[in-house]
Amino acid sequence: MTVSTKGITDHYKTAIGGELLKTTVEEWKMDVYYRKTYSFKTESKIISMQQSGNLVEALVESIISKALDQDGKRLFADADRVTLLNEADPQVIVKVASAINNAAELSKETISKE
Repeated sequence: MTVSTKGITDHYKTAIGGELLKTTVEEWKMDVYYRKTYSFKTESKIISMQQSGNLVEALVESIISKALDQDGKRLFADADRVTLLNEADPQVIVKVASAINNAAELSKETISKE
């Protein structure tokens, strides 16, 4: 018996195609947009880094992979990793990565409060 994956993919398309969320990063003089969900492929790379004890790299990878501009295009290139790791304020990195990585949880909290 084969299971239909249409419901799975329909749900994913709805979640990934939803409205962009935004956090204003005053320190960087910019807005960072992000979605409330990402593909498991994107998440797996970040989870792997976390499990290997590379928490700083995982935070930076979250920003590189998930931070978007207002049009939904990636804000950072892979080459920006060096700058984010070596020339960015760690507190700001944590703040931005936390906003992006907790988007789904924040959405659930907002929905449950309404």
